[in-house]
Amino acid sequence: MIYLLYLGEVWLQMANNPLDFDKLVKSYGESFPMVQILDKEGKVVNKDLTPDLSDEELVELMDRMVFSRVLHDRSMALARQGRLGFYAPTEGQEASQIASHYALEQQDWIYPGYRDIPQLIMHGLPVHKAFLWSRGHVEGNNYPDDLHIMNPQIIIGAQYIQAMGNAVGQKLAGKENEITITYTGDGGSSQGDVYEGLNFASRYKAPVIFVIQNNGYAISTPRDKQTAAETLAQKAVSVGIPGVQVDGMDPLAVYTVTKAARDWAVAGNGPVLIETITSRFGPHSTSGDDPTRYRTQESFDYWAGRDPLVRFRNYLLEKELWTEEHEAELIEKYEAEIVEAAKEADSTAKMTTSDSLKWMFSNPGQNIVEQIEKYEAKESK
Repeated sequence: MIYLLYLGEVWLQMANNPLDFDKLVKSYGESFPMVQILDKEGKVVNKDLTPDLSDEELVELMDRMVFSRVLHDRSMALARQGRLGFYAPTEGQEASQIASHYALEQQDWIYPGYRDIPQLIMHGLPVHKAFLWSRGHVEGNNYPDDLHIMNPQIIIGAQYIQAMGNAVGQKLAGKENEITITYTGDGGSSQGDVYEGLNFASRYKAPVIFVIQNNGYAISTPRDKQTAAETLAQKAVSVGIPGVQVDGMDPLAVYTVTKAARDWAVAGNGPVLIETITSRFGPHSTSGDDPTRYRTQESFDYWAGRDPLVRFRNYLLEKELWTEEHEAELIEKYEAEIVEAAKEADSTAKMTTSDSLKWMFSNPGQNIVEQIEKYEAKESK
């Protein structure tokens, strides 16, 4: 009763001294304007933020984005052939993924979600291992010690907790010029793990970049049905770290923001949260999702008009750094490499039940030992 009376007194005071809560909430979003360097036509609209990349580096960034698009196209074909397992399409998110990775150093660690295969490959993961991971093969998770990546996380948002732990370890170990980066989607940002990772990383000033790739849908749930927040970048405020929203279809803007975030983290200032506004052009995954059931044609047309490859291609053509012939040669080269990678994955020895039992138990009980012997006998025939 005392508690209810107290609340009543508080609300009475607010009625006497009203606050414009609606204006207050809207101001949050206004505090996080979207960083953009190239407009949808590939024209520079913010010269002050244009990164100091050489002509060769600009071309290399575009080369990598072309690879990612080819990888997507070939992965979709392999999935239709039944030669892949789970696959999350990446078409449309090349700037968000590839340009953010381009700002990293080889010693940095990547904690990916299941859509973030291109960044792992850019960091050194062989393509055939990416295919084996999709098939659920153990070799798809077997990485050399000097490859600073973790396996793609299937549990939504859990990679934020893991990345935070790795970054705290980097700080405790006195690692210099080394950070961790992790990715999730707009749906992942609704998970409790994401807040916990942000909060602990903030408290200990861990050198980690948290990326939310806002492609508008958590499978089929629109972003505006997931949260009332004006932006996802503003979620950084709750833990006292910088939050930045960037045009995720603009590779120069994504690179610039990620590079600045890395510099900030390396300097000992702690984490940064980056929200990239992007789009996946197709389904959430190849597991039966039909995006036409929850997206309008206008939505597809809007984002197709902001294709990151088209935007960056126009920019490079204007600078006379790109040709259609070079792109055609790249596509042919990458297609051949990916076909060979698929063949290598096909030729990898199949897993056995007995091996799976051995991996599962470091100290198997008698019943498991008997099962291993039983399956080994069958597999030897």
